[in-house]
Amino acid sequence: MTQAPPGALTRKLVPLRAALGLFTVIPVPAVPEISGAEAARAVLWLPVAGALIAVPAAGLLLAVEAGGHAAPRVLLAAALAIGVVAVLTGGLHLDGLADTADGLGSRRPRDEALAIMRRSDVGPFGVVALLLVVVVQITALATVAPGWPGAAALAVAVVTGRVAVVLATGPGSPAARPDGFGALVAGATTLLARIVAAVALLASVAAAAALAWGPAAALRGVAAVLAGLLAAGLLRRIAIRQLGGLTGDVFGALIEVSTAMVLVTLALTG
Repeated sequence: MTQAPPGALTRKLVPLRAALGLFTVIPVPAVPEISGAEAARAVLWLPVAGALIAVPAAGLLLAVEAGGHAAPRVLLAAALAIGVVAVLTGGLHLDGLADTADGLGSRRPRDEALAIMRRSDVGPFGVVALLLVVVVQITALATVAPGWPGAAALAVAVVTGRVAVVLATGPGSPAARPDGFGALVAGATTLLARIVAAVALLASVAAAAALAWGPAAALRGVAAVLAGLLAAGLLRRIAIRQLGGLTGDVFGALIEVSTAMVLVTLALTG
């Protein structure tokens, strides 16, 4: 048997390290400045990074709910779990959501809207969007059945938000600016990679839910994933129409909106 050369495994994990370094605060060895091709490979690992983030958040959710399922305690558990996700991402995606809301809500010409999104302050549209999405995520998660169903719902929502980003990196999603993360990954992923990401997510959710809770739960899970991806797709289209393309902030907004829609769908169909 041919033995892999030393460091081969480490090199294969560079895209995952890059994904963790770009999108989370999880301490990983620094990755040198990456090219567009390397950024595209890192994006494909984004759902895995999401799964790693979801584990401690779901664990905390279960730990708090272990003390009882009274409504205030369940709401507290949901708030803490969503807070863990925000902390582990450094608030990056929430910041992107606020900036995107300010830019799109301004209804200014493209260049002016992009300039608004670059500002360090948060405007009224950003504040409203931030509060609304976070409150919806917390209350929707608290509405899902406590225990393992809630933990699974959180994991599915977090991973779906990251798959939504993968789907938004095809040729139909240009960069709004010539620089930044959007320019690195615009049109960078192949059709096959995007199909595999979506199918893998749908298949894993359906299979896990069917084994754990039956066919009805599998249908709910698939419907929630599709709802999350469709919501992100709608936001992507709006951003392309008004901004001329996508930015790193828009990718963050896609994640947060998709996550919220998955949780809302599971809460309403439970």
